[in-house]
Amino acid sequence: YDMKKLRNKVGLVFQYPDHQLFETTNFEDVCFGPKNQGLDRKTVELRAYEALRQVKFPEDLYYQPPFDLSGGQKRRVAIAGVLAMKPDVLILEPTAGLDPAGRDEILGLVSDMHKNLGITIILVSHSMEDVAEYVERIIVMNQGEVMYDAPPKDVYAHYKELEAVGLAAPQVTYLMHDLASRGLAVDTSATTVKEAAKAIAEALRRS
Repeated sequence: YDMKKLRNKVGLVFQYPDHQLFETTNFEDVCFGPKNQGLDRKTVELRAYEALRQVKFPEDLYYQPPFDLSGGQKRRVAIAGVLAMKPDVLILEPTAGLDPAGRDEILGLVSDMHKNLGITIILVSHSMEDVAEYVERIIVMNQGEVMYDAPPKDVYAHYKELEAVGLAAPQVTYLMHDLASRGLAVDTSATTVKEAAKAIAEALRRS
């Protein structure tokens, strides 16, 4: 591959934003990527403004130091810094070190970027609940080999095999299989809380 061309197409957000942010202000940090693409200053700044707006970063913090921010705010700046380079593919593990509220906020943001910007998102995660809620396709890796590559429902049907390699299906999967083993005719392929609630309600209506 032409590595320079590849770097312009695939954006990588570090697992921990403190390893990625280093400029004196958040705005300058977001400018760093497009500046290194050889763009003129006006284009660089326009891209930085656009990217910060896309991640819904507060305008009053644009010219503040990145190290004064909360974990979720740092994550937004780190993502904006990659978005400003306009990649076709974005690779990130966005939830490390965040509390549940911060995690939901960032995952919602990533989902919106996928829908609104048309970017392919490769989400790296060990949280099966997060994966079930947000992704369309799962690739399970084991010892450097692809173990499964399928939609979530198909992958979670193999929950015992996932356990054998140190992973687990979402808690909803275990609940649905437990209910089925106790005689309630539920759809065991439900992977999210919303799907489970609907499946249980339907099973109770039929019983």
